[in-house]
Amino acid sequence: MATDAITGTAAGVPYTALPPSAPGNGTAPLLIAWHMMDAPRTDAAFAAALPLHDVPAWRVHLGMPWTGRRPYPQGEQDAGEDPVRKYLEPVIGQAVTEFPDALDALRRELPVDDGPVAVLGGSLGGAVALRVLAEGQTPVAAAAVVNAAIRARTVVDLFDTVRGTTYEWAPDAETTADRHDFVARATDIAARTPQPPLLVVSGDDDFPTFRQDASALVAALQAAYDSPATVALAAVPGLAHPLAERPGEHPAPQTPEARRVDEAITAWLTTHWTR
Repeated sequence: MATDAITGTAAGVPYTALPPSAPGNGTAPLLIAWHMMDAPRTDAAFAAALPLHDVPAWRVHLGMPWTGRRPYPQGEQDAGEDPVRKYLEPVIGQAVTEFPDALDALRRELPVDDGPVAVLGGSLGGAVALRVLAEGQTPVAAAAVVNAAIRARTVVDLFDTVRGTTYEWAPDAETTADRHDFVARATDIAARTPQPPLLVVSGDDDFPTFRQDASALVAALQAAYDSPATVALAAVPGLAHPLAERPGEHPAPQTPEARRVDEAITAWLTTHWTR
């Protein structure tokens, strides 16, 4: 972990915060990040994988539910039994629901400004960031997602492939999947004023269906945005789904692939947010 990292809890949500490299005497913008459930799978590990040192802002990595300092022992079992009702909806839903109170607490605890935040998410944390964008309750100035879980049905199909199962879709599960289909919800994201610039980072070696969803999301948003150039796809050679060596519970040296992701997101944010 970076020597200047600050760990704490904001409204019950654990976090790892990295201060600006040149903090100055006043407040700085705030970036909120949600980590993967794959490696890196804790806030501290994600902060080490994507520290974004050259982004002149506070980078606060929030701990996802069921991981790190608040583990849920039955999480993997429940995910296998019912990936929609017992995994996707409770994990993403809790992360989104607890975010406003955590943000208020962070604004009281850290020297951050009161302007719109930037958001970042990896894999399932990417679904959290996209849902924050789609639901529009928190002002967001810019965003980036990495190997994001863009469509719940894609995640369920992946579960089925790995486990050799076939998920039985019921009406309530279909409703949940619709809520977490961000290609279909591109118009909800585009309806924000102003429309937040979004970088979609996709590893060339990520799951093929995740890469397809990344391309589809970018195409849908570019069609819906007033300025299509404010949505972009960044393909990263050699990047599989995780951003760190598994299991990814603890901070580790940044991999070459994660460094390329860090550089792409840093360039995006410094162009579209912190100029």
